Amino acid sequence: MATTTQQTHAASDQSGEQDTKLKRVMGPGLLLLFIVGDVLGTGIYALTGKVAGEVGGVVWLPFLVAFVLAAVTACSYLELVTKYPKAAGAALYTHKAFGIHFVTFLVAFAVMSSGVTSASTASRAFAENFAESFGVGGSAFGVTLIGIAFIALIAVVNVRGVGESVKANVVFTCIELTGLLIIILIGAAALAGGQGDFAQAFDFSTTDEKGLFWPVIAATTLAFFAMVGFEDSVNMAEESKNPVKIFPKVLLGGLLITGVIYLLVSVTAIALVPADELSDGATPLLKVVEAGAPWFPISIFGVITMCAVANSALINMLMASRLLYGMSEERVLPNALSKLLPGRQTPYVAILFTTVLAVALITFVGAVPELGGTTALLLLMVFAVVNVAALVLRKDQVNHDHFKSPAFLPYIGALSCAFFVGPWTGRDSSQYLIAGILLGLGIVLWGVTVWLMRSRGEEIASSDMASLKE
Repeated sequence: MATTTQQTHAASDQSGEQDTKLKRVMGPGLLLLFIVGDVLGTGIYALTGKVAGEVGGVVWLPFLVAFVLAAVTACSYLELVTKYPKAAGAALYTHKAFGIHFVTFLVAFAVMSSGVTSASTASRAFAENFAESFGVGGSAFGVTLIGIAFIALIAVVNVRGVGESVKANVVFTCIELTGLLIIILIGAAALAGGQGDFAQAFDFSTTDEKGLFWPVIAATTLAFFAMVGFEDSVNMAEESKNPVKIFPKVLLGGLLITGVIYLLVSVTAIALVPADELSDGATPLLKVVEAGAPWFPISIFGVITMCAVANSALINMLMASRLLYGMSEERVLPNALSKLLPGRQTPYVAILFTTVLAVALITFVGAVPELGGTTALLLLMVFAVVNVAALVLRKDQVNHDHFKSPAFLPYIGALSCAFFVGPWTGRDSSQYLIAGILLGLGIVLWGVTVWLMRSRGEEIASSDMASLKE
């Protein structure tokens, strides 16, 4: 949101490309790499086993449902980002649709909070894979210490600057993609050699008497965490070349690539490792490597896994700290959060604040399913609002051609996202508690900011977040 206060609000040309102070450096290739790198990561590496624990052999089915749900909402994002190719994402669309300051703030803070919970999930997964791969820090306390040390390292990289973060992201993306391709190749070779049982992937029996529908719904609330990340790409609209033209193909293409990879990995995993074994422990893909290629050095794949989850943590902490900084710049959070480190020009107070939140989550929550589920819960709330915003803004005309989602999809997106937020999905109550605490903290900070401004005789300026309406 900070970006929106700095940009030049010139009229767009026929292509929809507006003047901006940001440099348009991302063509289709770089944007595709960003999207694939953002979506791939912690979810498939850490939660495949937990999904298998819910549905047994059809572990791929919740990933497929999550992919369809993400693709439907992605169409709403595409209509909005090609209509308003600016960098503020969900906050921009919410404010344009409803014009309510507090609602815009809640959506923005929910996105920020999802970044912190996602990074905490990745940090915990990193620690568990580190302990498993190298045989150190195997106790719960040791895993927690490794997770805290890791998130502190991410903070150091973040403080050094976005340039270092982006470079690390490119490297990590290539590594995590390599890791998933290794799993697929190991599975193909093993199955071709007579190992495993491909039929296990089509075992629709479950361990309870609830049938298949509700276990798949419960598992999808976990699997959806693996599909999030595509929404971050809309924040790169002002740094992309001809975003109105390239975004539809690149975003949908990136989702399709990651969806296919996830389906292949999940089918491979369940074909080589029975569901009860896959669901036991926190490192499911390491078990797949051990089963399909026992000669492959487990520590090497452990490093690949850690790079994958490190990428998720890095991207999400970068996003969360910058979004917090932006809200401070817009004067809806305390001014201290917008302070920059001299020389590095990085928002060190916002970075420290988000790091402390992540450390608290790693320490007091810890479990990967609860943290990943909270991330999905927060983003499903945001996605429901974005789908409604797409419907509200249908009547808003712009002077350039843009992507138009099929008329019925935003309705399906809004209803399905709202459905998956509900407790009837089997979502653990702790996820609502964590999300409530985070959003409550945001409301307190917002209230303190308003009180301080009014105590100084200042009103909440009409310009606060007004740039989002332009």
